[in-house]
Amino acid sequence: MPRILLIDDDEHLAAPLTTYFARFGCTLESAVRPSEGLAKLRAGQFDAAILDVMLPEMDGFALCREIRKESDIPIVMLTARGEVMDRVVGLELGADDYVPKPFEPRELVARVQTILRRQRSAPPAASSAQQRVFDGLSIDLDRRQVLRQGERVELTGTEFELLALLAAEPGKVFSRDDILNRLRGHEAELYTRAVDIVVSRLRKKLEPLDCIKTLRNAGYALAVARSEPA
Repeated sequence: MPRILLIDDDEHLAAPLTTYFARFGCTLESAVRPSEGLAKLRAGQFDAAILDVMLPEMDGFALCREIRKESDIPIVMLTARGEVMDRVVGLELGADDYVPKPFEPRELVARVQTILRRQRSAPPAASSAQQRVFDGLSIDLDRRQVLRQGERVELTGTEFELLALLAAEPGKVFSRDDILNRLRGHEAELYTRAVDIVVSRLRKKLEPLDCIKTLRNAGYALAVARSEPA
């Protein structure tokens, strides 16, 4: 049963969400302060975290930054205003998705379930076909591990899925809408700027490799030569 951590100072929100998540086979635990939430994340094994933007001690963006220093756990941000800038900042800091308040509990559950499905969609069996090996870049789909020039690169779930998608068909141009639809699994609230942000994060983590190319008014493609596994 997936364990989800909610960090939100609205004490009236946790109880109904806990009941609602349980209906879909998820255990929801809660914390009202960022320090409490960080302590729970460090002490236990959680499958995803839901962060409110407006929090005491530190806001959700600062909290997201702190979590990303230690973990690649999937993060969903709750943005009270639903402003585009809130979404941009959250995604730039490493959040995997966002849900504007007020929200329907079913939508929040659906967003979390979609992320968890992506995280757990391991290939049925290990084989050389699950290795994507390029010049300076190795992608292990079974272990969800990426090596850049022999060194491991820590990626969020969304970053890994984007890289795996591009690596499945090197040279193919994926439009922003196509990437969003493939990664999210649904077409709700298409937000093409989100793709640009995730690509930017991924590029920084893969430096000094320059393997993701932008094709103006078209999208993105992986442009790096294949090599044989060692």
